Amino acid sequence: MQLTGTPFLIVTIVLVPLSVAAVLLLWGRVRGPKPVQVLSRLVMILFCQVTAVTMVFVMVNNANLIYGNWDDLLGTGNHVRSVPQVQAEGPGHDAKSEPKVLQQFKGVDDPMVPKDVQRTDLKGQLSGVDGEVLVWLPPQYNEPAYKDRTFPVVELIPGFPGSSSTWYGTLKVSEQLKPLMKEGKVAPFILVSPRTLLLGRSTDTGCADVPGKVNADTWLSRDVPKMVLDNFRADTSADRWAVAGYSAGGHCAAKLALEHPDRYRAGISLSGYNDPAAEADSLTAKNPQLREASNPLNILRKAAQPPKTSLYVSGNRGDGYEGGLALQQAAKAPTNVTVVETTGPHAVDVWKPLLPKAFTWLTGIIPAQH
Repeated sequence: MQLTGTPFLIVTIVLVPLSVAAVLLLWGRVRGPKPVQVLSRLVMILFCQVTAVTMVFVMVNNANLIYGNWDDLLGTGNHVRSVPQVQAEGPGHDAKSEPKVLQQFKGVDDPMVPKDVQRTDLKGQLSGVDGEVLVWLPPQYNEPAYKDRTFPVVELIPGFPGSSSTWYGTLKVSEQLKPLMKEGKVAPFILVSPRTLLLGRSTDTGCADVPGKVNADTWLSRDVPKMVLDNFRADTSADRWAVAGYSAGGHCAAKLALEHPDRYRAGISLSGYNDPAAEADSLTAKNPQLREASNPLNILRKAAQPPKTSLYVSGNRGDGYEGGLALQQAAKAPTNVTVVETTGPHAVDVWKPLLPKAFTWLTGIIPAQH
């Protein structure tokens, strides 16, 4: 039974009154010595509490899509097939010359995710990572007038832990942006959400390549984009690609955009952070060199030349705002950093309403046509 499915939710809801009814029915029927009676009744009370806590957990998980399936919850999924040494792309490298990565797509088996979102299971050829990738196509994609057009792309990174479905199911990104795209207020972006929970629920990869552990950066910045380019009419120019994330995903968005200006023109960071150690389960924070190298502020300061990158950074005071100001102060043309102060908790209720404004800003950087 699917973790985020309606049937399992109904089961957890039904179990609560049934457990209470069972206790009321059996409470006075317990026999045996006094210690046995006490223990039996304690077990009954505990069972009632477990059913109630399970119901609440499932409701919260379904609302926020923290864990997308049982493997993610239990930490039993295996998404790192191997950790090969990744060769850097040399000057003049042409990805078109590499074998195509053609995929089969299907719907997403999750009632929270809109029906027009597609899913494929991708084996990363360069990274050694295996994982699902969710893709949403803008309303113009299948219109006859656009049949010869290529489209800009935004990769969507969830927080930690987080599901590839969260952007669509909880933040409602496609539902919010679809009418704005039809009105021409937001560019018709292809929205791509890859798996980022690669090493179980207790390890955040920081979207980095960590020798001997995981090639998360290569998975996100090379394997996933190549798959998108090979299967959809996506624009090949780095000027037409962006990456967006919230919380730990916001850290990833800023890191990837600044680290790979040859692949991304812009990044959106919602309540992100610069220092990887802000996430207690960060893998990169455990190594001083990786911690320094994965800090977007350090990447910006140490760049041989200012990257042609635009960042949109939002955050509350003490929750991403100061980090955004530090990036803004360190930025030199052509790097540009827009900082937006927010109020409220570190939660979806703050990030979700920001999406129309953030993607309108992005449309100014990556317009509908070029």
